[in-house]
Amino acid sequence: METRIQKTTVTFKKPVFLSGISGELPAGRYDIETEEELIEGASYLAYRRISTVLYRRSRGKVQAFRIDPNELAAALK
Repeated sequence: METRIQKTTVTFKKPVFLSGISGELPAGRYDIETEEELIEGASYLAYRRISTVLYRRSRGKVQAFRIDPNELAAALK
């Protein structure tokens, strides 16, 4: 199965809570990676989301968290 990764950066203007991440994420910029797989057999090029990962950088460390993309969208509103 062919996959692709979309990389973006989001900015939270205020602290947020997301499921699967203990504690509050402070306001700031975060890198997001969304992995998608090609839907084979479609009459047009289409992809289905497999996972969304948020990267938190703090004190020289990087932590990766699988997150719900719908929760992310709501937190960005």
